Amino acid sequence: MKKITLLMTVLLCAVLYGSVAVAQEAANVITTGVPFLTIGPDAIAGGKGDVGAASTPDLFSQHWNPAKYAFVKQDMGVALSYTPWLKKLSSDIGLSSLVGYKRLDDAQTVSASLNYFSLGEIFLTNGSGGAMGQSSPNEFSLDVAYTRLLSDNFSGSVALRIINSDYALMDEGYQAGFAYASDVSFYYQNEFRANRKRNVISAGLNISNIGSKISYDHGETKYFLPTNMRLGVGYKTEVDRYNSFSFFLDANKLMVQTPGGQSDADYENTSLVSSMFKSFSDAPGGMREEFQEISFSGGSEYQYNEQFVVRAGYNYENKNKGNRNYATVGAGLKMNVFALDFSYLISLSQNNPLDNTLRFSLSFDFDAFRRQRH
Repeated sequence: MKKITLLMTVLLCAVLYGSVAVAQEAANVITTGVPFLTIGPDAIAGGKGDVGAASTPDLFSQHWNPAKYAFVKQDMGVALSYTPWLKKLSSDIGLSSLVGYKRLDDAQTVSASLNYFSLGEIFLTNGSGGAMGQSSPNEFSLDVAYTRLLSDNFSGSVALRIINSDYALMDEGYQAGFAYASDVSFYYQNEFRANRKRNVISAGLNISNIGSKISYDHGETKYFLPTNMRLGVGYKTEVDRYNSFSFFLDANKLMVQTPGGQSDADYENTSLVSSMFKSFSDAPGGMREEFQEISFSGGSEYQYNEQFVVRAGYNYENKNKGNRNYATVGAGLKMNVFALDFSYLISLSQNNPLDNTLRFSLSFDFDAFRRQRH
């Protein structure tokens, strides 16, 4: 019964996150525990193809690259976001996010976020079809980050995270999974003027979810967290005083071992550090398959007077590594104290859990609120 329960847990997780690739020759998809950690929580990056390592610093930098907080203009901010998930299947599955930051001084910033993933209401039955009750599986992560300006153009950040994953299955051998992780990130930004116009070049690196394995059966079976390396570059240029364009590109690589490269026993006993290094050379298909494990996202943004924004983006994943290819569009409007952003995803290959889904994010600017009061 315990093994069946674990299998149900893994299959439920894979289906809900869309991590099962369409059956095809040579498909070898990397799977991990708690894949909700890889879901982009906000509509800002969501409108730009989920690009974020080197994009313009904003309130939701906690997920993409916390080191960007060193270059935010405001002293303090809070934001909320909700992402419906598999809305064609159910209306009560989704990711809710709360994030905020506070500048301590000119060089230091602290930030935190809470992400809650609800898998809706599930009615359980036994092998004979008899009712076993109702459950409400859910997962959440809570993290805090410290960011410091290391030079005029360079910053670094460290984040700490706790993760809880409770699938609420009625089995004596089952328990909620718990894990802890950390992120290490860096960000470079250089502003210069050319032809009397302001230009900004940027680069970022974020290695996220470096942490313990997670288990649902008291440690008998363990799953790696989705440790991910995100590397990005960006460029922003002014057209005139009111209009600007930005372009960003990210490359992502899961730093988790590839299935088929070793026995199940070796996989279970591999340490975190060893797995991270092996992930660059363990694919059964050699370097060709290793390059297939890199996904790319690109996005662009038009901004008018720092008040109205239009976004577009594209995300590419190899057909043998998940085949989640999609285009995105989005827009944002800043209204004094509040800013409202939305994004829309269009799947271009297999079905995506966010296909034809509209996402919203709401940000609150404390600096603007203080100015209005005075």
